[in-house]
Amino acid sequence: MREYLKSALANVDREAWQRFFMAVAGLGLAFAAAVFSSVARERGNTLATAIFALSALFLSLVVGLLTVPFLARRVAAHRMKDAFHYELTREGMAYIGVSLVISVAALNTANNLLFIVLAAMLAAIVVSGVASAAVLRRLELDVVVPRNAFATKPVQVRVNLTNPRLWMPAFSVKVFSPVEKNKKLRGWEWTKTEFAFPKRRSWLRLPDYTLRRKSPPAWQAKILTRAVYFTFVAPRSTVGTELELAFPRRGHYEQDGFSLATRFPFSFLIKSRKVTLERDLLVYPALLEPDDFLDVLPMITGEFVSFVRGRGTELYRIREHTPQDTGRFIDWKATAKTGSLKVREFTREDERRLRLVFDNPEPGRVTPVAYEHAVSMAASLACHFNSENIDLSFAGSCYDGGLHLADFLRYLATVQPDSRDPLFLDALPVSQDYNVILTARKPGSLPSALWHSSYVIYM
Repeated sequence: MREYLKSALANVDREAWQRFFMAVAGLGLAFAAAVFSSVARERGNTLATAIFALSALFLSLVVGLLTVPFLARRVAAHRMKDAFHYELTREGMAYIGVSLVISVAALNTANNLLFIVLAAMLAAIVVSGVASAAVLRRLELDVVVPRNAFATKPVQVRVNLTNPRLWMPAFSVKVFSPVEKNKKLRGWEWTKTEFAFPKRRSWLRLPDYTLRRKSPPAWQAKILTRAVYFTFVAPRSTVGTELELAFPRRGHYEQDGFSLATRFPFSFLIKSRKVTLERDLLVYPALLEPDDFLDVLPMITGEFVSFVRGRGTELYRIREHTPQDTGRFIDWKATAKTGSLKVREFTREDERRLRLVFDNPEPGRVTPVAYEHAVSMAASLACHFNSENIDLSFAGSCYDGGLHLADFLRYLATVQPDSRDPLFLDALPVSQDYNVILTARKPGSLPSALWHSSYVIYM
């Protein structure tokens, strides 16, 4: 108890309390002057009545100018931080309806018992508002999200709710993402147009306005897509829960605030308070399913292995002997079985280099579905070949990342059709790497230098 009193006294704003008591004293003097003004008026003393009335007005004006703005500035930030939003529930609407019926009956019958019942019902509303505000006040929220995730793949998000109060618990608290209610995004709007007569020749042109329905708001990427409910949070304790979330599309998800809401104790109102908390998450493209991915992977792997075959330790194939082959690579077991000379052919493991190229098309070149499929294909190929014993590199239109897989996935997470680099493939440096190219160009329009060492996937 002593620690609580010490902390409370340490947090007291002495100057604000001094201004408050000065305001109370000034208003008390103003009230006394108003009373004396009434007494002087009843006795017929006009001069005293005017003096006391002007004194009351002057004291009230001084208090309003010197005290109220100061206190408002001191509590504005705190009030904005703890501002509450109210939403009437069905139970509350029914309760208010019953209260109105009882109030009409009490006024018509002048029954004291009905007035007592009505007073108790109205007091219950006041108690509900005070109790719900006390539950939400000073609660602290923390949302722990991973740095990145893949679209449509579940990830774990942890929500922690802390009650730092010494003695008061919290009941029935819900954590959710606030919904921005902007009336400007609804209904109809006037837009500027031009009146032309006649329409085909347009001899006469005048500025005009037309009434059109407003376009719906853009899709907002929220991190916390599901509400989390906490039944009870004890004083000076933290309660956390793991939430499994899956994000439907790639991109950068960010959120600058969350909401705490409660119906406690009577569910008349849903009282909520916004908590400022910035969180962001980068969602990589969705990885393709095996049925959509394995129809391309064997052909890429076969052509890639054929491109890098040579002198190594990994067996590529056994073939017929030619005059150009040396005798050190003859497979005597296969020769004995078939009766003809057979030669072993190996892959060049020291030169297994592959470059994944994403040729970003200009807007409107491919459909959104085909574009998203191409982005997912690039991410799936990158993740697959990264797990193999291959020296992997990446290239892309407007891509300035590094050679790591994470850099390329971050590029694919936010890439959109762009026309800033239309000659990207023509200026692509020629190297000894085998290229896997995802492009929207027509077949046969690729540079000839890439044909002998590339596998092309068309969007």
